[in-house]
Amino acid sequence: MIVNERVVAYINSLDRGNSDIVNTIEKEAIETGVPIIRKEMGNLLKVLLSLKQPKRILEVGAAVGYSSILMAENMPSDCHITTIENYEKRIPIAKNNFKRANMTDKITLIEGDATEVLKELDETYDFIFMDAAKGQYINFLPDIMRLLNKGGLLISDNILQEGEIVESHYTVSRRDRTIHQRIREYVYTLTHSDELITSIVPIGDGITLSIKK
Repeated sequence: MIVNERVVAYINSLDRGNSDIVNTIEKEAIETGVPIIRKEMGNLLKVLLSLKQPKRILEVGAAVGYSSILMAENMPSDCHITTIENYEKRIPIAKNNFKRANMTDKITLIEGDATEVLKELDETYDFIFMDAAKGQYINFLPDIMRLLNKGGLLISDNILQEGEIVESHYTVSRRDRTIHQRIREYVYTLTHSDELITSIVPIGDGITLSIKK
């Protein structure tokens, strides 16, 4: 937890909730142990969508479709989401959830490894939400930059790793050192890129907000 638990509890106590289907999918995901975005992150997405008013959204990491549907319910009526998912067990669940939410015309799911899928995309996007394998963010970045419109917003989730990102490489468990190094490299690249204006926001498990100049 990177933010005081009492503060998070207070923030979430003010949450007005979402549609019945989004609430149901959230409950199902929690019960089955599927990682989804936290309530406070969901509310921030709503605000950012309202501010940005995107025409095209790219999501890297659909999981069971929770965040895709949440965004679809809060984006402009003429906007479309393309989302990528590689985990075979979650793909049919996501597809079914899109049907349950009546969002099949608003959301396109591409199956496959994002490293390969991103290279094949040629459409550009106003709003990109990265919530996939954190150790791969740095590898995704060249294609993400190619696909992000000027003035577009890139949101990268879970970049503070429950606060572990600030620890020394040598104090991190051996099995986590590679992802620790890659995330630090990713955050450094975002914050030092001449093409981006980036802010690190300690909400949820930490995010970066990057605008392409």
